[in-house]
Amino acid sequence: MIAVIFFGVSAMFFVTYLSPIDPVEQVLGRLASRSNLSPDAIASTREALTAMFGTDQPMMAQYFNFWMRVLRGDLGASLMAFPTPAMELVMRSMPWTLGLLLTSTFITFVIGNVMGGLAGYFQNNRFFKAFGILAMGLQPIPYYIVAFIILIIFGFLWPVLPISGGFAMDVRPSWTLPFILSVLQHSLLPAFSLVLVGLGGWFIGMRALVSNIVTEDYVTYAELAGVKRNTVVGSYVMRNALVPQITALAMVIGGVFSGTIITEQVFNYPGMGSLLVDAVNAGDYSTVLAVCTVSITAVATAIFIVDMLHPLLDPRVRAE
Repeated sequence: MIAVIFFGVSAMFFVTYLSPIDPVEQVLGRLASRSNLSPDAIASTREALTAMFGTDQPMMAQYFNFWMRVLRGDLGASLMAFPTPAMELVMRSMPWTLGLLLTSTFITFVIGNVMGGLAGYFQNNRFFKAFGILAMGLQPIPYYIVAFIILIIFGFLWPVLPISGGFAMDVRPSWTLPFILSVLQHSLLPAFSLVLVGLGGWFIGMRALVSNIVTEDYVTYAELAGVKRNTVVGSYVMRNALVPQITALAMVIGGVFSGTIITEQVFNYPGMGSLLVDAVNAGDYSTVLAVCTVSITAVATAIFIVDMLHPLLDPRVRAE
């Protein structure tokens, strides 16, 4: 996990370092557009900003200073919201993305695996066959296509849900019931689009695993011995099939995060994905590094936690 974080964050630093955008000139351009600065003021401001961002230092010196700032949790000032710290912008947007990501991933994982497991065990059931056709039909469609379709349906053809923002403009952000209900209402469409796209993969994988497990001798013996069907499905079949799905969950987390970036842009959701796109368009490499550092660390940590769940599901892992 530490190696993934180190090399991932280092790669993002060198990508931004090789960018032709000069952060000092970006800030000066924004300041000059807002007020009339004298040449002396511009020169002194350029000198102060150069010292702040350290752009006059060699690459390795900047790289070392960057890691020192990462360890302190300070990645400098944001260029597009100067002088607000970049990490402050990330902390504001992180709860939105985490809420959307965790909720959609949990719903997709549970529904996809439960339905896929039942479809693999009850292979002649018409309902599960129809559900499988729907899930497999949606699975190869890109995130943004599904998001735009949902946007058109629920925003124009049947306008019953909000299609933009994280909460209503007339609601004050606070831990009150109206604000919480507004947040939930605005998150329905973005989460729904992520769930629809991710459902097919879990369904297909679980159905294939269960279809192989139901032919094993211990399952046949349990059925002939009169073990209750619910016990056979839950303890003998689903639990054994869930172990490789947990491994797949670790690999899917990163892909789901990239999907939230697209979804947040379509629905103008105030998460880290929208912040990253705005920072890239504005040439704000401090905010880009802050978002990428936090994202890489969060994804790597989530994968590590998922891997640690294996002993809870597979006794063979505990024995080893």
